[in-house]
Amino acid sequence: MMQVTHDNWPYPRWVAHRGAGKLAPENTLAAFRVGASHGYRMFECDVKLSADGVPFLLHDATLQRTTHARAQLGAGNSAVAGDHPWSTLSQLDAGSWHSRAYAGEPLPSFENIARYCLHNGYFLNIEIKPTPGLERQTGEVVANYAARLWQGAAVPPLLTSFDPEALEGARDAQSELPRGLLLDSLWKGWLETALTLDCVAVVCNHALWDKSSVLQARSAGFRTLSYTVNDEWAAQRLIELGTDGIITDRVDLFSPACV
Repeated sequence: MMQVTHDNWPYPRWVAHRGAGKLAPENTLAAFRVGASHGYRMFECDVKLSADGVPFLLHDATLQRTTHARAQLGAGNSAVAGDHPWSTLSQLDAGSWHSRAYAGEPLPSFENIARYCLHNGYFLNIEIKPTPGLERQTGEVVANYAARLWQGAAVPPLLTSFDPEALEGARDAQSELPRGLLLDSLWKGWLETALTLDCVAVVCNHALWDKSSVLQARSAGFRTLSYTVNDEWAAQRLIELGTDGIITDRVDLFSPACV
């Protein structure tokens, strides 16, 4: 497995957000297939832990928005995804909320998504999205799974998180896997935190990048990525700034020719 550094950056510029943005139910295998059908070769997804420690894909802490958990589990059961074992979570309908075409689409395990990407030669940006209180543990488990699944692969996945403790857990568990710090603001000490965590990238809300912040990040040895970029003017601005990665919902707008 290659060592990812600022000078040895293997990932494409364009990244499909949660598989296919909003064209399919986010964080499902169906979404990855739709993103791939538009020519994308790198995907972003959110990973958290079930109650019995199985990593799976889901963005929110709770199940209501993107599954039919209330109907399937009953109103008296916890809405927090991490309170349920994988045997329960794997039975939920994670597609009907989006459209009838995806009714019955399940929540995928991280392992299944990893194998899909590896089999097809796709790149993956794994956002570690811990259930509150499980930050370090989630970072450790996700990193350990990723190291095992990508063993012998040419290019490792990129692990990112808004939570420094989750990245710390990932670093301590599998230091060779590349990491990126996610930022929704340039809070005091962001650069120092990314350095302390031995990150290779900083991933910002796209509006935070300007000549000054890009120069700061570059001078510290980081690659610069942006989320979630859905307008042509915003993408063009980031390209002109010389940033390295653009995470988008609009896999239908940004053509495969620019991927």
